[in-house]
Amino acid sequence: MRIEIRDAVPDDWPAIWPFFHRIVAAGETFTFPTDLGPEDGRDWWLLKAPNRTVVAVDEAGTVLGSAKMNSNQAGNGAHIASAGYMVDPARGGRGVGRALVEHTLEWARAAGFRAMQFNAVAETNRHAVRLYEDLGFRIVGTVPGAFHHPTRGYTGLHIMYKAL
Repeated sequence: MRIEIRDAVPDDWPAIWPFFHRIVAAGETFTFPTDLGPEDGRDWWLLKAPNRTVVAVDEAGTVLGSAKMNSNQAGNGAHIASAGYMVDPARGGRGVGRALVEHTLEWARAAGFRAMQFNAVAETNRHAVRLYEDLGFRIVGTVPGAFHHPTRGYTGLHIMYKAL
């Protein structure tokens, strides 16, 4: 399957919303409020420049997943990038997540960031942790009990880092 990654446009939101809502409402991976409605969700996900949101699409133009990328902090911390990823669960296991992470790393390098940091990777999200580690990220710390998983209770949030 060929995956194209392009900038998200407002007209992509109706295709993103169903899997965004499913993932966020499940409460298993993101620290977003689980009751976000479509308008608030759009505001959380579709970032404005200089930040960026992209979609991964197949040959037919079907949205398979999305990523948002931004500066991790402002001011004196603005040289470190961050990103978030969502893949439609019905489209998982096809390399979409890897393609999105690789794309955000390329974006961060081209934009002059010195590193990428993820502030809150649920330690129970083993698939994501494994992918990030495969791509050179390392866990630099874990905040114990910082994530309230809906079935596993209080678990850790990893802080993951990759120099660029």
